[in-house]
Amino acid sequence: MIKKVKIGVLSSANISKRSLIPAIKSLPEQYELRGIASRDLSKAEELAREFDAEAHGSYEALLDKGKIDAVYIPLPNSLHYRYAKLALASGIHVLVEKSLACSLLEVEELVGLAKKNKLVLLENFQFRFHSQLKFLKDQIKNGKLGELRMLKAVFGFPPFADDDNIRYQKNLGGGALLDAGAYTTKVSQILLGLGLQVKAASLNSAPAREVDIWGGAYLEHPENGVFASLAFGFDHYYQCGVELWFSKGKISTNRLFTAPAQYEPKFEIETAEGKNVVTLGPDDHFSNMLSYFYDCIFDSEKMEEENEQNLDQARLLESIKIIANGK
Repeated sequence: MIKKVKIGVLSSANISKRSLIPAIKSLPEQYELRGIASRDLSKAEELAREFDAEAHGSYEALLDKGKIDAVYIPLPNSLHYRYAKLALASGIHVLVEKSLACSLLEVEELVGLAKKNKLVLLENFQFRFHSQLKFLKDQIKNGKLGELRMLKAVFGFPPFADDDNIRYQKNLGGGALLDAGAYTTKVSQILLGLGLQVKAASLNSAPAREVDIWGGAYLEHPENGVFASLAFGFDHYYQCGVELWFSKGKISTNRLFTAPAQYEPKFEIETAEGKNVVTLGPDDHFSNMLSYFYDCIFDSEKMEEENEQNLDQARLLESIKIIANGK
């Protein structure tokens, strides 16, 4: 008999209502939605009525031992460490939105706690579980375009309409690096391998902002010299894609990180023979991600793979900050 995982959700954030909770409800053989917590009890109650769950007026109430097996945390970055630590200490598997925490030190502590208690700590980058990423991996593996030489990853969008957006708040762990930039480092890590070295980095703010709003980095693999060029920010013409340059051609796409469920991704493949456009069918990376999270709970090797990725990702972000700040 398949064990159902009792899962809870911290906060009534839009991503919970729009994407994650419907995805949880679409997997009834794997998950049972047990609770939704918000600091505003009325919001928790409204969402709980809609999705048939228990409402809690504090995050701590939901994380009380024995109520749930796993929790999804889509809070501001600055709160990830606190509540992921509380959940792991209570024996609860953790699915947390990127970025996992605000510093390498915090991530190291969380990973140590996850290992000690044999729990999953999964940093949520949904694009990892979309068919687009598998397609890119296949192009690297099959060798038809030759040897991979370079990856370019860009993720930028126009300024937010609300000046009090959490991404602009330093005390909430805002800034372009931990938000948009994290996607570009993550895809570099996945496609080029762990252990990339940050050779150059730049983070830029604006007079009215306390946080970085745009930046970039240059990463290099220490063994084969393959490198990644990254650009990200909150003050841009919208870009959301990856270009891979090989010895015999290149491939690019521009909706890698945020493909809606009904979106049909398009890849441009160019060689000396000409250009070819490949269109993939729609895919739901939220459901795919939850199925993977479920598998991790019962697979110690997958748990450890996530721990390694978590540490490597945090190391890259920390290195970018240090180099950009000239320290």
